[in-house]
Amino acid sequence: MDHARLLERALLAVPPDDSYTADRVEGDVARRLRGTFYLNGPARFVRGSLSYRHWLDGNGLLCAVRFDARGVHVTHRFVRTVKTIQEETEGRPIFRAFGTAFAGDRLNRGIALESPANVSVVPFAGALLACGEQGLPYAVDPITLETRGAFTFGDALTDITPFAAHPKRDPATGELLNFGVSFSAAHPMLNVYAFAPDATLAWRRRVALDHPRAIHDFAVTGRHVLFYLSPYLLDARAIAEGGRTVMDALSWRPDVGSRVLVLSRDTGQIVASIAVGACFCLHTINAFDDGADVALDVIEYERPIYEQYRDLPRLFPDVSSGRPIRFVIDPHAGVIRERVPVDYSFAPDFPSADPALTGRAYREFWMLGISATGQPGRKFFDELVRVDWRSPDRPNVYRLPRGRFFAGEPALVTDAPGGRPLLLVPICDPERGRSSIAVFDAHDLGEPVASVELRHLLPPLFHSAFVA
Repeated sequence: MDHARLLERALLAVPPDDSYTADRVEGDVARRLRGTFYLNGPARFVRGSLSYRHWLDGNGLLCAVRFDARGVHVTHRFVRTVKTIQEETEGRPIFRAFGTAFAGDRLNRGIALESPANVSVVPFAGALLACGEQGLPYAVDPITLETRGAFTFGDALTDITPFAAHPKRDPATGELLNFGVSFSAAHPMLNVYAFAPDATLAWRRRVALDHPRAIHDFAVTGRHVLFYLSPYLLDARAIAEGGRTVMDALSWRPDVGSRVLVLSRDTGQIVASIAVGACFCLHTINAFDDGADVALDVIEYERPIYEQYRDLPRLFPDVSSGRPIRFVIDPHAGVIRERVPVDYSFAPDFPSADPALTGRAYREFWMLGISATGQPGRKFFDELVRVDWRSPDRPNVYRLPRGRFFAGEPALVTDAPGGRPLLLVPICDPERGRSSIAVFDAHDLGEPVASVELRHLLPPLFHSAFVA
């Protein structure tokens, strides 16, 4: 059964680089907003005669929707990575992708993927950083979206330094923290970094891992750095020497078990490593110190998500259920004191909270969900969900009309007109061949209170940011 009819029209759309003022802006609140909504995600899944197989294989496409006194201005451009430039120049695929290999494909220095910078977008040090799954981010002009080049943090990093897709900016210190995994079979290593507001390296820690675990996201607090370590293992040798894709080199090993790893932010030393079953975590939500305890909020699934991306455009054919979980941790005793589940299990993903509260106590967050979870056949995100941790058994859920889909991570606007927080979310309507940015009342998810129609149909993207 197909629960996402015509989704391929959006997934396979290749919008041109463009910049324009939106013609159709509905709702006064959109005309009074001030700031820019950024999105990044994979696009262009055909290169020459090759069709890519996996959702993570596309080139990074950035979109900026800027609200100012003159109107709503839209810009979208592909990130000009090494991969994109060389493949465009030669008119053929050159580099192996996350889920697609081909005869004669290349790796960066023979050991790593050449990053398409297609996962997230992070404002930092006067630039936008377009980040991929591993590898250096690319600096992009915040207004024009022109690519400035690989961002090395003052030459502290190289093009093969492990650097993950979800840096965290500490709103209290202005620091940017991130991590990367070195996937040596004999000595797997977790690298943790902190960068000062001027983008110089403040510190770097190396922590031994028990297995070469694939880790996509993490969380920080004022005193701690936290990781959910899933039993999802990567065989790096199979990529470098065996010609495999990253997707084919990953193995799900529930016998290894999952752990929550707590590090001291000051020293990088392991404070606690706690067994938490055998589930999978792609994204964290947030974390914060609570007296001597630490709260870590994640989305936990029964099994990995990446395999649900591998038959493009037939996404999420048998996606497992999952749910947001709060772990209340006593790090000194090395125990989970409490496990608080949210009463929503329809493959939730792309969680978003107030970035001003990163690493601090917070009350609410938003995410996307798939209403057809548990039913066979292709499906996609069609529910927008608000969760208040004071009542995790009563999430607020809004579902789109059939045939329309949420097309990227929600972003919160706290200083919105009228003082009521708003939520910006992209929506695609493949039957009409249009994309839009919908504006919701963040505290009462009903029909959108405003929308901006885009000129081109954009593919569903991944992560977002709003800069006031």
